[in-house]
Amino acid sequence: MNDYGCQNMVNSLKKVLIKHPKDAYINQNKLNKESNKLNYLNIPNFKKACSDYDSFINILKGFNCEIHYLPTDEEASIDSIYTHDPCLISNKGAIFSRMGKKDRSAEPALMENYLNSIGIPTLGAIKHPGILEGGDIVWIKDRVIAVGEGYRSNSEGINQLKNILGDLIDEIITVPLPHWTGKKDCLHLMSNLSPIDSNLFLVYSRLLPVSFRKFLISEGISLIEVPDSEYLSMGCNVLALAPKKVIMIEGNPITKDRLIKNGVEVFTYDGSEISLKGSGGPTCLTRPFLRAK
Repeated sequence: MNDYGCQNMVNSLKKVLIKHPKDAYINQNKLNKESNKLNYLNIPNFKKACSDYDSFINILKGFNCEIHYLPTDEEASIDSIYTHDPCLISNKGAIFSRMGKKDRSAEPALMENYLNSIGIPTLGAIKHPGILEGGDIVWIKDRVIAVGEGYRSNSEGINQLKNILGDLIDEIITVPLPHWTGKKDCLHLMSNLSPIDSNLFLVYSRLLPVSFRKFLISEGISLIEVPDSEYLSMGCNVLALAPKKVIMIEGNPITKDRLIKNGVEVFTYDGSEISLKGSGGPTCLTRPFLRAK
């Protein structure tokens, strides 16, 4: 059995790749220099970011998953803390993105170097004119994926992904994404959708196409709605550590209560520096590469 494979998003997390702020942000000067250019809402505080991230790591460690750390690299921007986006992990290897955000263009190759070094082969990579980012890809089932088509992933990237995956999947569903706040901001499909269990998803329906929402329901998936008041505070960005066990940013009490009422165990962390300012929640901060089969 391969020591990698992640064709679902809810089974128990066994191995994950992350990047600590000390390796992504490096220091306060780098944050001061790059935050505005990368369209951050505000400049993160380096010391608090490192402390908050350590608390985030402790939650992951509580689930006995094996944590791998992506090393620092001068080519990478502060956005490299968000390890979810540069690749996708299939049961036959990694597929590397071509980033829609040009400032992140170095990240897929850097991640490929690391994953290859620990024995995860490269299955393929998205090439020009395709663009594709991991945050737009959602495994609905282990052989069915949905991909958001917007400013970070295009139809050519989706078609290339389909060809690379080949017989690993039965279907790719393209989900058109709205303009929302424009090209500079990050709107991924996973901004509006988080799997909690195989038959339970957290959603912000206002930004989901009707046809896609109907599809989820037709597949027997129950939907927990995120309220308007907690969308911008990233209440919809939730990482499943195991079925119905999740981690989310603190400060979203309505969403948290709705999850608990649906039998979900919820762990929270302070995302004020590492998540909210750079628009990357717990899913964005992690690249799972092995989940229980």
